[in-house]
Amino acid sequence: MKRVITYGTFDLLHYGHINLLRRAKKYGDYLIVALSTDEFNWNEKQKKCYFSYEKRKQLLEAIRYVDLVIPENRWEQKISDIEDYHVDTFIMGDDWLGKFDFVAEETDAEVVYLSRTPEVSSTQIKEDLRIKKEKD
Repeated sequence: MKRVITYGTFDLLHYGHINLLRRAKKYGDYLIVALSTDEFNWNEKQKKCYFSYEKRKQLLEAIRYVDLVIPENRWEQKISDIEDYHVDTFIMGDDWLGKFDFVAEETDAEVVYLSRTPEVSSTQIKEDLRIKKEKD
């Protein structure tokens, strides 16, 4: 069985996220999503999520492409996740292009960067909602 892993916050889940997950699943038989915890997002990324970790996890678990959701608690866990879950392919969006090449050097996993769905992002949705709220 080929195992694939990807990482992300997946806040304000949208069709760009679904496209990424669908395309990631094509690289293997079993897709693991490492979901950034609220604490990790705040402490490491200075990001406050709209939905809690538990709500975001429930949304991801309802998607047919996703087989397992695990917590992402720190940047450094990627190597141990790949080893612990016997991952063959590590996938990230191309906004991270080159930043995780070290994974291929330190493990047997292939690193793949998938292009993002250009017309949608959680950041843009949040900005659009902020502007709408200011106008109302």
